[in-house]
Amino acid sequence: MMDMNKSLYYRKDGTFTIVQFTDLHWQNGEPDDLLTRKLMEQVLDAEAPDLVLITGDVIYSEHCRDAKQSFRDAVKAVDERGIPWAAVFGNHDTERHVTRRELMDVQLEHRFCVSEAGPPELSGEGNAVLYVRDPETGKPANALYLLDSGSYSELPLLTGYQWIQRDQIAWYIAQSKAAAAANGGEPLPSLAFFHIPLPEYKRVWKKELCFGSKHEGVACAPVNSGLFAAMLEMGDVVGTFCGHDHVNDYWGALHDIRLCYGRATGFQTYGREGFPRGARVIQLTQGERDFATYVRLDGGSVIREPKEHYPKGMEA
Repeated sequence: MMDMNKSLYYRKDGTFTIVQFTDLHWQNGEPDDLLTRKLMEQVLDAEAPDLVLITGDVIYSEHCRDAKQSFRDAVKAVDERGIPWAAVFGNHDTERHVTRRELMDVQLEHRFCVSEAGPPELSGEGNAVLYVRDPETGKPANALYLLDSGSYSELPLLTGYQWIQRDQIAWYIAQSKAAAAANGGEPLPSLAFFHIPLPEYKRVWKKELCFGSKHEGVACAPVNSGLFAAMLEMGDVVGTFCGHDHVNDYWGALHDIRLCYGRATGFQTYGREGFPRGARVIQLTQGERDFATYVRLDGGSVIREPKEHYPKGMEA
């Protein structure tokens, strides 16, 4: 269970704002890393979020002299502002020099980190559920699922990226059922965060109306492990958020679940000319199942979504 001193609460005006940074690819404090920090500071100053979620590839471990210190440096802009934050891991975080367990220990040494190591028997590291609570009653109003999507396939005859494992999906189902039982039998409106996109990100682009840009292929796992089907069956998750593909930032709804890319934040990695770095902003309104989301770019400009997707009172 999460330390109640680190619990997350709606503001008195019934709003809760999340900033999603993704793919920082921090290395050793080079000039491009400092550009990444400057962008993060711009976004944090503009949004004053209630929570920051970093969806993987926080560091580019293969090129880090000290991977643990690089991780500390990457999250410094958030932690020094006293903003609650959590991070899931990507495929580049632990390619060399450091393990996921070691990086999780680094996360947890930070005062304002709300990550959890997660059940030790589960695949991956940092599988957790965070609750956004009513400020008066403390009752959970939303669940935020953090899932480790792994790195690379460990099967000898199957190459490509890893997928969220069946034990993680079973854990999510159990958590979802427990949250619904505590919510009078009704599914608790939820969001899910991970690094590698699900295969359904391909389908939503091909079959549904999407908003945003797709400048590269969807680099998902070569097999579908069934997380999306589980979310449909549980009826709680209304949006998923990933990173990994740096020049995709689109979202689309598939069977009433909005599949969203973040906007790549890091300058120490590939991008695309005319496609500025940035961050995705997610706005929750207490009592609403839906959420608003938009992209804030380097330099301060904002790309907003259609107004019909904004919860009441957030159309500005």
